[in-house]
Amino acid sequence: MKLCIVTHNVKKGDGQGRVNYEITWEAIRRGHHVTILASEVALELQKHPQVKWVCIPVRGWPGELLRNMIFSWQSATWLRQHQCSCDLVKVNGAITKAAEVDVNAVHFVHNSWLKFSQKAVKPKSVWTIFHPRGILYDFYQWLYTAANAYWEKKAFEQARVIVAISHQVAQELLAIGVPAERLQVILNGVDLQEFSPGTADRSVWNLPKTVPLALFAGDIRIPRKNLDTVLQALVEVPQLHLAVAGITEGSPYIKLAASLGLSERVHFLGLCHNVPQLMKAVDFLVFPSRYEPFGLVVIEAMACGLPVITASTTGAAELVTPESGIVIADPDDRQALAQALLSLTNDRALRQKMGKTARTIAEQHSWNQMAKSYVDLFENLHKQTSLPDG
Repeated sequence: MKLCIVTHNVKKGDGQGRVNYEITWEAIRRGHHVTILASEVALELQKHPQVKWVCIPVRGWPGELLRNMIFSWQSATWLRQHQCSCDLVKVNGAITKAAEVDVNAVHFVHNSWLKFSQKAVKPKSVWTIFHPRGILYDFYQWLYTAANAYWEKKAFEQARVIVAISHQVAQELLAIGVPAERLQVILNGVDLQEFSPGTADRSVWNLPKTVPLALFAGDIRIPRKNLDTVLQALVEVPQLHLAVAGITEGSPYIKLAASLGLSERVHFLGLCHNVPQLMKAVDFLVFPSRYEPFGLVVIEAMACGLPVITASTTGAAELVTPESGIVIADPDDRQALAQALLSLTNDRALRQKMGKTARTIAEQHSWNQMAKSYVDLFENLHKQTSLPDG
């Protein structure tokens, strides 16, 4: 089979990029040839004889919205000229303006976030208060989301099969009119070797050694990840420290932590390239994102044997049982979040018990298993297409 994958990146260290990286390797193992339309591809795939990389450069163009539009136009142009040489085309969301594709994997539903953000992020949010460009930023984000919400609905209409990365995403797709018969769910996976239980020396990150320590990991330049509610809840748990992994440049949350009197207990680490080791140094993960189609950090923490506190608005919350963590109903419920933090902070035995269960759950969702599900789908679709009529 000649498979074509259209995505921005195919590499480790990138959520959607990692999914397509694993799919590509599984296709290669089964003897298929893969053409990748992307701006960046892992070096080991570039060199593989079964892989053809069609580079679509967008670096240098200002703004993600413009870069995405250029990628969409260029990839669609290539597909119009060469799609006939491909047996199956897999895309991701509204990434391309191609007329027809076989599989569209949905990692984010902009229609859902557009509606949810109106109530989730209030006009006088922490972002507007502490960020001098808050109003302009909010307008750009609205424009970006609204444009993608329009384009993605068109893209979903043009796919034979639509894959949701969580049951939450599946429900959101049904809500915007995607027919149930064209919808499948394939959960994202985790590297069970890279993310595994263990211990690490906190001094590597200049973290205090003898205190309960939670981890928040994500983009702290945007309000969607909900670090503001975590910080507000942390005020009510005075014995707990928090390690924050994420790019600090342009983030309002350092000032917020200071204003709440948390500077001594919140440790901003910046962008961390050794998150698996960092997870071995903490006691649990807190990640109550206001909207998260999946949330790889949740299953990665579970694979490390960490209990998880998250919110029902995070897709990966479906993996978190009462025996492995705590799921709060409303990500902005500061009292519920504070109570969850207290529960895990004060009970080491409970943390250990939950962590063991979390690891067992994660072991059922390896990257290999996820990739096999995708390639099984591709092969079945190709077989259906190849069958003679009648």
